[in-house]
Amino acid sequence: MALFSPDDLRLLLGRPLTDPQCIMAHDLTVDALRGEVGDRITDPPQPGVRSLALAVAARVLTNPAGIRSEQAGGMSISYADSQTGVMLSDDERRRLRRAVGLATGAGMLNIAPDVDVPVGTPWRST
Repeated sequence: MALFSPDDLRLLLGRPLTDPQCIMAHDLTVDALRGEVGDRITDPPQPGVRSLALAVAARVLTNPAGIRSEQAGGMSISYADSQTGVMLSDDERRRLRRAVGLATGAGMLNIAPDVDVPVGTPWRST
């Protein structure tokens, strides 16, 4: 499944890229998106998925180390996350989950078996 073409990525970044760079950025992006929503991305992708994938791939090529800030004097570098690799931001996760039809907010999970429903009246003070 192709979420975007190498030419789309080159056009977005406005600079020349080799085919292997484009393929690697695409594969890492697909892996990150599938890691979040599994096989729910359709072919062609749902509205919103392509633009999200292009933004993630552009970030992979522009800032592969995930550097948040640098400082020359004293050599200080801070990273966006302690983990390495392609990571989705919270906003990107929400947008992706919404695009593929998954819930994006908090949910409720009832793990109590139906047979253990209390019988009787609740305790009352008199």
